[in-house]
Amino acid sequence: MSRDIASHSSVDIHGRRILLAAEGGPMLVSETDALDLISEALGAGASLIAIPALRLAPAFFSLKTGLAGGMLQKITNYRLGLAVVGEVPADALKSQALRDFIAESYRRGQVLFVADMAELEARLAPR
Repeated sequence: MSRDIASHSSVDIHGRRILLAAEGGPMLVSETDALDLISEALGAGASLIAIPALRLAPAFFSLKTGLAGGMLQKITNYRLGLAVVGEVPADALKSQALRDFIAESYRRGQVLFVADMAELEARLAPR
């Protein structure tokens, strides 16, 4: 089970159950951490996991490490979505590969990078 189970909550936004990982929890540093979140999301009946950007290890934003790919593969294998909520570190945005990844994520819609929960709510609104 997740090391920070008490810091998870869930909310319904436009008919979708979202698992919210609290800002104060431990850094997510491994694919095992993704599996813990998946377990919590499935238990809560969530279809999307919202993780504060500051909870993601710097390696997540360095695509060459494979951490983002591994975590996202596991999340999408369970037909869950992911929202990274908050500011992506400025030094990470210097990477063209990361900027391309974020742009592609917007097109596909399974992974969202949003500034805050208000933007997430707007992105999930029916069109």
